[in-house]
Amino acid sequence: MEDDELKAIRGQRMAELQVKQGDASNNQQAEEAKKRETDMKNSILAQVLDQSARARLSSLAMVKPEKANMVEKYLIQMARVGQIGGKISDSGLIEILEKVSQQTEKKTTVTFNRRRVDSDDEDD
Repeated sequence: MEDDELKAIRGQRMAELQVKQGDASNNQQAEEAKKRETDMKNSILAQVLDQSARARLSSLAMVKPEKANMVEKYLIQMARVGQIGGKISDSGLIEILEKVSQQTEKKTTVTFNRRRVDSDDEDD
């Protein structure tokens, strides 16, 4: 009876190890896919931007990574469609940054709701 229990425990442990190994290979595949995507993005940006514009975009990524990511996606989309003819200079990147900023600018409005409280005490 103990041998059967031992075999069951060993079988269960082997199944757990196989699942863990499968998860590790899935994680490795996901990391490789992410690395390929990053490499592709960097190569497209290198083709589209000149050196000063790349430096500005890198500086922006340190301060505002979400805005830099939006600009990178915008540039990659423009490059894929064929809207970019030649390398974008620093001044061209500034124009794109302003355009993206205007599109994502949050407009806040403040409204005041004044409520009058009618009270008999005020009349006295």
